[in-house]
Amino acid sequence: MKKVLVAYFSASGVTKTAAEQLAEVAEADLHEIKPAQPYSDADLDWRDSLSRSSIEMKDKNSRPEITDKLNDIQNYDVVYVGFPIWWNTAPTIVDTFMEAYDFNGKTVIPFATSGGSDIDKACEDLKAAYPNVNWKDGKLLNGVSKEDMESWVKGL
Repeated sequence: MKKVLVAYFSASGVTKTAAEQLAEVAEADLHEIKPAQPYSDADLDWRDSLSRSSIEMKDKNSRPEITDKLNDIQNYDVVYVGFPIWWNTAPTIVDTFMEAYDFNGKTVIPFATSGGSDIDKACEDLKAAYPNVNWKDGKLLNGVSKEDMESWVKGL
Protein backbone atom coordinates (compact mmCIF):
# COMPACT_ATOMS: atom_id res chain seq x y z
CA MET A 1 0.00 0.00 0.00
CA LYS A 2 1.31 3.43 -0.94
CA LYS A 3 2.04 5.98 1.73
CA VAL A 4 0.21 9.25 0.99
CA LEU A 5 0.71 12.82 2.18
CA VAL A 6 -1.56 15.83 1.82
CA ALA A 7 0.54 19.00 2.13
CA TYR A 8 -1.25 22.32 1.91
CA PHE A 9 -0.90 26.06 2.29
CA SER A 10 -4.01 27.88 3.46
CA ALA A 11 -4.25 31.62 3.96
CA SER A 12 -7.86 31.86 5.14
CA GLY A 13 -8.80 28.32 6.15
CA VAL A 14 -10.69 27.32 2.98
CA THR A 15 -7.84 25.22 1.58
CA LYS A 16 -7.25 23.75 5.04
CA THR A 17 -10.80 22.43 5.12
CA ALA A 18 -10.42 20.87 1.67
CA ALA A 19 -7.05 19.37 2.67
CA GLU A 20 -8.50 17.82 5.81
CA GLN A 21 -11.32 16.23 3.82
CA LEU A 22 -8.89 15.00 1.18
CA ALA A 23 -6.58 13.49 3.81
CA GLU A 24 -9.53 11.60 5.26
CA VAL A 25 -10.70 10.31 1.87
CA ALA A 26 -7.17 9.41 0.69
CA GLU A 27 -6.21 7.92 4.07
CA ALA A 28 -3.24 10.27 4.05
CA ASP A 29 -1.07 12.06 6.55
CA LEU A 30 -1.64 15.81 6.72
CA HIS A 31 1.03 18.55 6.69
CA GLU A 32 0.48 22.30 6.70
CA ILE A 33 2.92 24.40 4.67
CA LYS A 34 3.35 27.20 7.20
CA PRO A 35 4.94 30.54 6.37
CA ALA A 36 7.66 31.57 8.82
CA GLN A 37 5.94 34.96 8.86
CA PRO A 38 2.16 34.41 8.95
CA TYR A 39 0.05 36.42 6.52
CA SER A 40 -2.10 39.19 7.98
CA ASP A 41 -5.33 40.36 6.36
CA ALA A 42 -3.42 43.37 5.01
CA ASP A 43 -0.77 41.03 3.53
CA LEU A 44 -3.50 39.19 1.64
CA ASP A 45 -5.20 42.26 0.16
CA TRP A 46 -4.88 41.51 -3.54
CA ARG A 47 -6.32 44.93 -4.41
CA ASP A 48 -3.32 46.64 -2.78
CA SER A 49 -0.34 46.49 -5.12
CA LEU A 50 1.95 47.04 -2.12
CA SER A 51 0.54 44.18 -0.03
CA ARG A 52 2.90 41.32 0.77
CA SER A 53 1.01 38.83 -1.39
CA SER A 54 0.95 41.24 -4.35
CA ILE A 55 4.69 41.87 -4.08
CA GLU A 56 5.48 38.15 -3.75
CA MET A 57 3.34 37.21 -6.73
CA LYS A 58 4.91 39.88 -8.95
CA ASP A 59 8.38 38.46 -8.18
CA LYS A 60 8.67 34.99 -9.75
CA ASN A 61 11.81 34.42 -7.64
CA SER A 62 10.00 35.08 -4.37
CA ARG A 63 10.34 32.16 -1.96
CA PRO A 64 8.64 32.91 1.36
CA GLU A 65 10.33 31.00 4.16
CA ILE A 66 8.46 28.03 5.60
CA THR A 67 8.55 26.41 9.04
CA ASP A 68 7.72 22.91 10.30
CA LYS A 69 9.67 21.17 7.57
CA LEU A 70 9.08 17.48 7.00
CA ASN A 71 11.87 15.10 7.97
CA ASP A 72 10.33 12.03 6.38
CA ILE A 73 9.10 13.03 2.92
CA GLN A 74 11.21 10.22 1.49
CA ASN A 75 8.70 7.80 3.05
CA TYR A 76 5.81 9.02 0.88
CA ASP A 77 4.89 7.67 -2.54
CA VAL A 78 2.12 10.15 -3.33
CA VAL A 79 2.02 13.81 -2.32
CA TYR A 80 -1.04 15.98 -2.82
CA VAL A 81 -0.06 19.67 -2.79
CA GLY A 82 -2.85 22.13 -2.04
CA PHE A 83 -3.12 25.89 -2.16
CA PRO A 84 -5.48 28.78 -2.83
CA ILE A 85 -5.27 30.21 -6.34
CA TRP A 86 -3.51 33.58 -6.27
CA TRP A 87 -3.24 35.62 -9.48
CA ASN A 88 -4.41 32.52 -11.45
CA THR A 89 -1.59 30.32 -10.15
CA ALA A 90 -0.05 28.79 -7.03
CA PRO A 91 1.33 31.16 -4.37
CA THR A 92 5.12 31.41 -4.37
CA ILE A 93 5.23 29.64 -0.99
CA VAL A 94 4.32 26.48 -2.93
CA ASP A 95 7.58 26.93 -4.86
CA THR A 96 9.40 27.13 -1.54
CA PHE A 97 7.83 23.79 -0.60
CA MET A 98 8.57 22.15 -3.95
CA GLU A 99 12.21 23.25 -3.82
CA ALA A 100 12.70 22.13 -0.20
CA TYR A 101 12.31 18.41 -0.97
CA ASP A 102 13.31 15.70 -3.43
CA PHE A 103 10.21 14.50 -5.29
CA ASN A 104 12.11 11.97 -7.38
CA GLY A 105 10.04 8.77 -7.67
CA LYS A 106 6.94 10.36 -6.15
CA THR A 107 3.60 11.13 -7.72
CA VAL A 108 2.55 14.73 -7.03
CA ILE A 109 -1.05 15.86 -7.41
CA PRO A 110 -2.05 19.51 -7.07
CA PHE A 111 -5.37 20.64 -5.65
CA ALA A 112 -6.65 24.13 -5.01
CA THR A 113 -9.45 26.33 -3.84
CA SER A 114 -10.43 29.58 -5.50
CA GLY A 115 -12.94 32.37 -5.40
CA GLY A 116 -13.24 32.44 -9.18
CA SER A 117 -10.27 30.95 -11.03
CA ASP A 118 -9.77 27.40 -12.21
CA ILE A 119 -6.65 25.32 -11.51
CA ASP A 120 -5.46 24.84 -15.10
CA LYS A 121 -2.88 27.65 -15.23
CA ALA A 122 -1.53 26.73 -11.79
CA CYS A 123 -1.01 23.14 -12.96
CA GLU A 124 0.67 24.29 -16.17
CA ASP A 125 2.96 26.62 -14.21
CA LEU A 126 3.95 23.90 -11.71
CA LYS A 127 4.66 21.39 -14.48
CA ALA A 128 6.78 23.96 -16.32
CA ALA A 129 8.70 24.96 -13.17
CA TYR A 130 9.29 21.37 -12.01
CA PRO A 131 9.40 19.24 -15.19
CA ASN A 132 11.11 16.29 -13.49
CA VAL A 133 8.21 15.76 -11.08
CA ASN A 134 5.69 13.03 -11.90
CA TRP A 135 2.61 15.28 -11.94
CA LYS A 136 -0.97 14.03 -12.14
CA ASP A 137 -3.88 16.24 -13.15
CA GLY A 138 -4.99 18.60 -10.42
CA LYS A 139 -8.45 19.45 -9.23
CA LEU A 140 -10.23 22.47 -7.83
CA LEU A 141 -11.86 21.37 -4.58
CA ASN A 142 -14.31 24.21 -3.94
CA GLY A 143 -17.35 22.70 -2.29
CA VAL A 144 -16.65 19.23 -3.67
CA SER A 145 -18.77 16.55 -2.02
CA LYS A 146 -17.11 13.67 -0.20
CA GLU A 147 -18.41 11.30 -2.89
CA ASP A 148 -16.91 13.38 -5.71
CA MET A 149 -13.61 13.60 -3.83
CA GLU A 150 -13.59 9.82 -3.31
CA SER A 151 -14.29 9.31 -7.00
CA TRP A 152 -11.42 11.65 -7.97
CA VAL A 153 -8.95 9.97 -5.60
CA LYS A 154 -9.91 6.48 -6.76
CA GLY A 155 -9.60 7.54 -10.40
CA LEU A 156 -6.02 8.68 -10.04
